[in-house]
Amino acid sequence: MTDSTVRIDGNTLRLPGEVRVRFIRTLRLPEKGTHALPPGLGEFPIRRVEDYADTVPAEWRARGGVMLPVYLREAMWLSFGGTAEPAALQVGVGKVCAVSGKPWSSRLGRDPQNYVVLPRQPWLDGINSGKGTVRQFVAVPLGLGATVEGQVTGEEVWGGVQLQSFPLREEELRAWREAERRRTAARREMTAFGGGYGAAFPMAAPPAGAAPGPARAPGGPARSAPAMGLGVGGSMRQEVYADDRPLEAWAEEPAGRVFVHLVTPPEWRRITGEVPPPSPVDRAAYTRAGLPWFDYYDQDATDLSPTDTLGSVQPVGDWLGDDHEPWQQPSPGQVKPLGDAPGKPVEDGDW
Repeated sequence: MTDSTVRIDGNTLRLPGEVRVRFIRTLRLPEKGTHALPPGLGEFPIRRVEDYADTVPAEWRARGGVMLPVYLREAMWLSFGGTAEPAALQVGVGKVCAVSGKPWSSRLGRDPQNYVVLPRQPWLDGINSGKGTVRQFVAVPLGLGATVEGQVTGEEVWGGVQLQSFPLREEELRAWREAERRRTAARREMTAFGGGYGAAFPMAAPPAGAAPGPARAPGGPARSAPAMGLGVGGSMRQEVYADDRPLEAWAEEPAGRVFVHLVTPPEWRRITGEVPPPSPVDRAAYTRAGLPWFDYYDQDATDLSPTDTLGSVQPVGDWLGDDHEPWQQPSPGQVKPLGDAPGKPVEDGDW
């Protein structure tokens, strides 16, 4: 039987099927225009909800999962680096699919596609807006109607982020592993004769001031905490790739799932006793420092078409007011083209 356990390895979520997910802090883009992919500012720290059962809200304990601290209007992207084998990953924002705009489902769907295909999809920076673009994930409180959940469903109940992974069927996975073994052998043979190349782009170092490790929360009764969800910000050039396998290639049932709660920094400190990461660095200063932006393209993949549901979602600025922080466009030389350990189990709950 497939292990359905979700674990934390450092700040990486490990879902069944060798799926790896990290939540990356990043710059929030202007809500006008279309931009290159912003660089990472380090990983969000992740903690298991059950480790802080005395200080988290009761509804969080019921849903289980993990939590991470995020500032109002802070942006994030999801990295799938380290995922070694094919998997279909559903990504929900307030239990609305970030790819299709449809309600959360325990089944994979193709019309429209309600998942991303790993490892072909290296990351996801926002909801699918089609035509080679996504709208950036931006944190906002529940209750204003600004989240994707609020705009699509008319109510804000869940917030957070939901992840669910589906592996290939056994016979499909065996065939893929055999093909991969042959490709690896061919690459080794070519490298032995001087062929091959490769280079990795380092991620920006995490901002100074982040807590170096977990700490137990101080005593005190659990209470209701300000709930956070994801709205949308600026547009960026990123494709959400269509699946080139038949739907029948994937398992019918999910191998594992996890609910990711978004916590305000004051509540993070109260719940965990840890210092939350500092607010993201000023955008203009980051650009002046010459750190790279990215443009990713896979010529063999097909971009998913936009959905009417997600296309109508309005940016958080329409709800919270204009952002007066100055923006400095990166120079062309800063945009870099890309492309062509077990931890404790995370407890799942009702959601």
